[in-house]
Amino acid sequence: MENAAPLIDPFARPITYLRVSVTDRCDFRCTYCMAEHMQFLPKKDLLSLEELDRLCSAFIGLGVRKLRITGGEPLVRKDIMTFFRTIARHLEKGALDELTLTTNGSQLKRFAPELAAIGVRRVNVSLDTLDPAKFAEITRWGRLEQVLDGIAAARAAGIRVKINAVALKGFNEDELFGLTEWCATEGHDLTFIEVMPMGDMGEEARLDRYWPLKDLRARLAERFTLHDLAERTGGPARYVRLEETGQKIGFITPLTHNFCESCYRVRVTCTGELFMCLGQEDMADLRAPLRTAPDDAALIAAVRAAIARKPKGHDFDYSRQTVSGQVSRHMSHTGG
Repeated sequence: MENAAPLIDPFARPITYLRVSVTDRCDFRCTYCMAEHMQFLPKKDLLSLEELDRLCSAFIGLGVRKLRITGGEPLVRKDIMTFFRTIARHLEKGALDELTLTTNGSQLKRFAPELAAIGVRRVNVSLDTLDPAKFAEITRWGRLEQVLDGIAAARAAGIRVKINAVALKGFNEDELFGLTEWCATEGHDLTFIEVMPMGDMGEEARLDRYWPLKDLRARLAERFTLHDLAERTGGPARYVRLEETGQKIGFITPLTHNFCESCYRVRVTCTGELFMCLGQEDMADLRAPLRTAPDDAALIAAVRAAIARKPKGHDFDYSRQTVSGQVSRHMSHTGG
């Protein structure tokens, strides 16, 4: 069902980009994202695949043009390809411009061919290091070879891969040029992300690992010529082109620079909570209207009421060696 009036927030930003978490579970336990022994949500609390389809379809009817599926690790959700196959109908009808996902890459070798067949053209893969021992350390449970095989499978299927790397002081600083050059050789774009204060992971550990991207960018400029790009993709990244390799490098800097002025995305958790801002606690419950009403009128009303409360920006701040604006939920709950 299409609804004539599009979603516009109080700052005249149209909401055209939806990120939906389909599970809080993951087969890795990345140290900056999850506790090693996570307490996952009861399955009854999660939206069913049918509810996820109904929710995403309602947003598409309200003007969302880009849909990103996240987790946890989205590809570990049982029967997740059933959801991808059904939601892809909006691509075929032209109601949706892009269907994509963010993944740790562990299951890509298995699913890449079918994802490509239903119209997924790009995926983001989280990869912080190319060192197998360091990869095992940061992910706790992951194997680098499995992820690299998944990336290769995606490429072979015709899916373009963008690498997302969290910048971690004292961990992957020494891999800056190696990771950049590997991405250039493999044909992957690369985005660096500042570690965010989400979840009870230990404040000191985050401060010790916090590597401001202005410092990373300055180091990158020692070897490469950086040209700023005006390009915006609907996400928070700011991009440069490296003259020597031709590749695009993104920087997501929620802590050192506010990227909120052009924000036209919202997130829905696997339990149906709509977060209008990643860095704020305010949310709207969409699970209740999904489960109590047979039609979408109450769901759409709840969405519109929530978007009317979308804030101008977030409050993340690492100044004065404290984590200000920290939010209590883990990133795996909200979705990457």
